Amino acid sequence: MMLKMTNTSQQKLIVILGPNASGKSKLAVELAKKFNGEIISADSRQVYRGMDTGTGKIKKKEMRGIPHYLLDVASPKKRFTVAQYKKLALAAIKKIQRKNKIPIICGGTGFYIQALADNISIPEVKPDLKLRRGLEKKSAQELFTRLKKLDPNRAKNIDRYNKRRLVRALEIIYKTGKLIPKLKSEPQFKTLFLGVKKSPVKLKKLIHTRLQKRLAQDMIKEVQNLRKFGLSWKKLDDFGLEYRWIARFLQKQVSRNQMIARLQKDIEHYAKRQMTWFKKYPGEKTLWISNKKQAQTLVNKFLSADTQTGKKLF
Repeated sequence: MMLKMTNTSQQKLIVILGPNASGKSKLAVELAKKFNGEIISADSRQVYRGMDTGTGKIKKKEMRGIPHYLLDVASPKKRFTVAQYKKLALAAIKKIQRKNKIPIICGGTGFYIQALADNISIPEVKPDLKLRRGLEKKSAQELFTRLKKLDPNRAKNIDRYNKRRLVRALEIIYKTGKLIPKLKSEPQFKTLFLGVKKSPVKLKKLIHTRLQKRLAQDMIKEVQNLRKFGLSWKKLDDFGLEYRWIARFLQKQVSRNQMIARLQKDIEHYAKRQMTWFKKYPGEKTLWISNKKQAQTLVNKFLSADTQTGKKLF
């Protein structure tokens, strides 16, 4: 179904969110095919080149001819910030709109989605390597405790287990001497938030199946290649999940079976943290769907209407 865009619909944005392994990418492609859209990734690890299998980056064949943006835009040797993401994502949205198409944001990194949809202003503070080295010696719990003391509001909206995010938040505070501003302008878009809903049992099975598939696709070799490219063991550990446990396996810190078991658990825990975030943001604005038909009905109504009520239909 191809909808002709009006001036009003040109300012509309569709967001497909949900936990890891829930099927967001496939649904986004289906909707893009049906509603004349193009896709912008909102994944904090898929922005990096060379991190494909471990991040579940969509393959060219799976894209089915739909252009995808914000994949492979940064070197894994460098830190990629939310401010950089927002700048590149806005440029991609403008490019898509100039083609008279619908921008579809797809991903599980909640803060990327919030920065874009809520038009949050993120301070662009240059990295301080000496400060970072000191902070990185701390545990995630120590960093979170420090952040909570310095900036309780930022602490409420951060993944307390993500050391990279915690270090960056503290770096901004220390370098500016101020709390992290959460400046919002008027949102630039009318946004439809669609959440992909899976039962905990189903999601656990999907995570297991996807993990086994990735291991069979030379995910371990991908980590070895990143090492050859020059990434330290510490840098790989900081990327978390697949990269953390495969790096530890390659260093003979854990056995293969231990690596797989710990990785399964960590991905499950990460999926729970994603859902905790989505309950806070977008919160009640999210329309949770369990199949493609529901998603198509909601998108059709959203694109055909002048306003969005935000009312849950399913």
